[in-house]
Amino acid sequence: MEQVDVVIVGAGPSGIATSACLNRLKISNIVIEREDCYASLWKKRSYDRLKLHLAKQYCQLPHMPFPKGTPTFVPKNDFIRYMDSYVARFQVSPLLNRHVESSFYDDNISKWSVVVKNMVTESYEVYFAKFLVVATGENNYGYIPPIEGLDTFRGKVIHSSQYDCGKCYTDKSVLVVGAGNSGMEIAFDLSNWGASTSIVARSPVHLLSENIVKLGMFLLKFMPIKIVDAIVSALGRLKHGNLSEYGLQTPNKGPFFLKATTGRSPTIDVGSVAKIKSAEIKV
Repeated sequence: MEQVDVVIVGAGPSGIATSACLNRLKISNIVIEREDCYASLWKKRSYDRLKLHLAKQYCQLPHMPFPKGTPTFVPKNDFIRYMDSYVARFQVSPLLNRHVESSFYDDNISKWSVVVKNMVTESYEVYFAKFLVVATGENNYGYIPPIEGLDTFRGKVIHSSQYDCGKCYTDKSVLVVGAGNSGMEIAFDLSNWGASTSIVARSPVHLLSENIVKLGMFLLKFMPIKIVDAIVSALGRLKHGNLSEYGLQTPNKGPFFLKATTGRSPTIDVGSVAKIKSAEIKV
């Protein structure tokens, strides 16, 4: 049994940043992480060519800018090294291999009671805290929807979080389900490795370049979302043309409005559009 000011659940970028800020203020805290490392989504469940989909100034953690010379859109391995340096600098020490069994606010003592299972020793730990921070992320579980016939499909089925690179798919037929950032980038990578690649896009999607998204993020400081959406959508049409001719529909609502209201980000084009237009990727 241990008493601290703050219990933080999740040792991703948000969790370690919260702990770092509290450490700077000398506020006692612990970070609970179910995996055997912090930033596990980046270290264990991301594909090789992944980069941050937003410019680095919008992704750096508090009190520590990216090193000089870091690319605007930070590659996966550079971001992992940055987080390693961040954890060391601010002395963040997550408790790993811990699973939160229960948590509730105890009115009798005016504190949170958090019961944690140590997955290595099979023992239980109890923490009492004034505050509970849940930083488990929005992408921590891979979801494969139930699709008719999938159970009898004889080919390989994986979630995007299990994808590394397309080397083992050369000369094979691959269907990518989903035209978000992961789907489009994986389709691009598969095509580069010589796979016969198709992609299914159920919903309309905004396809924008990195620089158009970067411009939109900058303009949001000064203009309403409606105006920024009109600008970036026009630039997207100017760059890519009418993508409905290739089977990709564009949403009626603007990209930043959808991000603000639904959490769905625009898809950043890494070269997929050109491959779709040349029929290297089929929609």
